[in-house]
Amino acid sequence: MFPTAPKYSATAYWTVGPRQGELRRETLAAPREGEALVRTLYSGLSRGTERLVHANRVPERVAGLMVAPHQEGTFPCPVKYGYLSVGVVEEGPAELVGRTVFCLYPHQDRYVVPAAELAVVPDGVPAHRAVLAGAVETAVNALWDASPRIGDRVAVVGCGLVGGAVLTLLRRFPLSRLEAVDADPTKARFAEGLGVAFAAPDEAHDDCDVVVHCSASASGLARCLELVGDDGEIIELSWYGEQPVSIPLGADFHARRLSLRASQVGQVALPRRHRRTTAQRLALALELLKDPVFDTFLGGPTDFEDLPEAMDGLASEGPGGPDAHTGLCHVIRYPGAKGDHVFADRP
Repeated sequence: MFPTAPKYSATAYWTVGPRQGELRRETLAAPREGEALVRTLYSGLSRGTERLVHANRVPERVAGLMVAPHQEGTFPCPVKYGYLSVGVVEEGPAELVGRTVFCLYPHQDRYVVPAAELAVVPDGVPAHRAVLAGAVETAVNALWDASPRIGDRVAVVGCGLVGGAVLTLLRRFPLSRLEAVDADPTKARFAEGLGVAFAAPDEAHDDCDVVVHCSASASGLARCLELVGDDGEIIELSWYGEQPVSIPLGADFHARRLSLRASQVGQVALPRRHRRTTAQRLALALELLKDPVFDTFLGGPTDFEDLPEAMDGLASEGPGGPDAHTGLCHVIRYPGAKGDHVFADRP
């Protein structure tokens, strides 16, 4: 769409109206000491939040909570949004130049950031897969909160991007039972690819030691109260925005002394907060992405120059919507990454 850009200019995707986006050119300042210039290879479309941004439906009362690092503009629009970016350092500290890095940055082909905000992608993790670092970091934090023990019976209710990341990590644990639970029967194939048993909500096993909830629905949370065993714990990873949630606390919750605890990635989980930094947590997430099974999460790619036309379809909902044809995390591909073998046979 644009001619070849000078080194210190960039093109970024902006949401400019309800279900409307465009690419905008901007000028970058040359990196100063302690900063780095990154050329983007891939970014990931985080559908849960970006669907709301694309539709101009970010609830006003939580708009502050949804502000992403390096976001420009304000909700509803115009706004430059996104936070799963992987690129290569072109200028900056000598130890970073030429390295592939992950950064919490919007959809943009070049950017300058403090070098301290970059996480080096380890050898063995392809650049396209590293866009999942944010989801895996959230899953790591949830498991630090949940603290599953040997021989536990665990269910994960809701098999989207974050729920899938939790399942993928849990399959390494010496559990006596791990079950993926989702109302969408098409998720059975995803669970099968992970080697994890799948069940519809009304067929799931009960008497669980821990249940992790990721469906962002009141019905899903209510089912968690039935699946967890006496004195068991539900770890709530869903984000509801302004959506009211009504659940039957008068039955299982009090009678069986259940616990419901929030987990979110904004802070390191309390059991590790005094011994791990957020940078160490992200580095761990990137190491865990050496597992090639994470490629099954990815859909696409869509070339960056086509994003304004493609975004409406990528952010769609309902049958045949995003998870059916674009993966749990859709990959945006930038110039310079077109030779990636993983996407060689895709449009």
